[in-house]
Amino acid sequence: MNAERRRILRSVFSGRMLVAALMGFASGLPLLLTGSVLQAWMKEDGVDLSTIGLFALVGLPYTLKFLWAPLMDRFTPAFLGRRRGWLLLMQLALIGALLVLAASSPAASPPGVALAALLVTFFSASQDIVIDAYRREALADEEQGLGASLYVNGYRVGMLLASGGGLIMADFMPFPQVYMVMAGIMLIGVATTLLAPEPAVKEGAPSSLLEAVVHPFVEYFQRPDALLILLFILLYKIGDTMASQMTIPFYLDIGFSKTEIGAVVKLFGFWATILGGLVGGVLILRLGIYRALWGFGILQGVSTAGFALLAFLGASLPGLAGVIAFENFSGGLGTAAYVAFMASLTNKRFTATQYALLSSLMGVPRVIASSPTGYMVEWMGWVPFFLFCALIAVPGLLLLWWLHGRGSTGYREALV
Repeated sequence: MNAERRRILRSVFSGRMLVAALMGFASGLPLLLTGSVLQAWMKEDGVDLSTIGLFALVGLPYTLKFLWAPLMDRFTPAFLGRRRGWLLLMQLALIGALLVLAASSPAASPPGVALAALLVTFFSASQDIVIDAYRREALADEEQGLGASLYVNGYRVGMLLASGGGLIMADFMPFPQVYMVMAGIMLIGVATTLLAPEPAVKEGAPSSLLEAVVHPFVEYFQRPDALLILLFILLYKIGDTMASQMTIPFYLDIGFSKTEIGAVVKLFGFWATILGGLVGGVLILRLGIYRALWGFGILQGVSTAGFALLAFLGASLPGLAGVIAFENFSGGLGTAAYVAFMASLTNKRFTATQYALLSSLMGVPRVIASSPTGYMVEWMGWVPFFLFCALIAVPGLLLLWWLHGRGSTGYREALV
């Protein structure tokens, strides 16, 4: 066995990767407890649809988390260190917020439920800030891809347990008990925090709150091509994101039943995404982030074009299974490289703040670029729409190629 293969196997089977997966699980579990599961509880309690719709606003902390991320870079709790100390505090507060939500009543007091749900999302977003910073600091640069893939896969398992598992449990017990069970499952995250080592960061923490707030921006924008790299982050998965916004209406429009969509798209597709993330993480160890971003980006574009092929095939279950397997697998590959790339861009002195900013930026296409997709389908039709979504990946890839060719200071380490 050569040295390269031994290095890869040591990384794959290290305790660091197990911690990344378990932290991903703890990060993904709370997300849909204030989304689809809470919506089902409110509907069951007779809350009107307009109020249920307004509850989407409780998710704002996930978008605004960069506002308080500097506090977690600047200050270190008196126990467990800068990352594990904050993580334990946020996880215990999150468990408490879930218990408060369990004790609430949507029928009797929607505002009380909204406040409890807002506490859950605030502490969940705060947990995400620290977990992202921990992963960046605990893993070597060449391990960021594999660590990101295991984190994302753990995240998806946590989401599946909370949403699918939570709704199934709600058929056998009241919703408050479901939330108490989920609060208990969050103890897995607490145990991981207590047992994981605190990452050693030679750069140290910011010496003042002003430095923690201002210097992450100053340090980043002093780098050559800083704005262009932000543009790349916006463009890399934009076609994939736009296409996914319209896939469910597309499946229904060409004749698939809701049962077929649920069985093939949700269950079969979930495992294809998990496999793609795992394979992507291992390949990044061998290829480096630049070649992985380039290759996986091409696969993402080709897989998006597969929906145009499915439009010609019609309601073919083998065709649906093939397109979904390829699209979700390539999406898992691309996400692993994408998350690893963003982590590699952060300065470890300001990891929490810079990563929170980049991950918030990552969500912009999901909101802005996806909003006109319905109008685009009505104007273009399904086949041209999906071909457009495939081709819009090209500018991001060309920008990546150009940045790599320049060897810009500050990105050379990431684009190898």
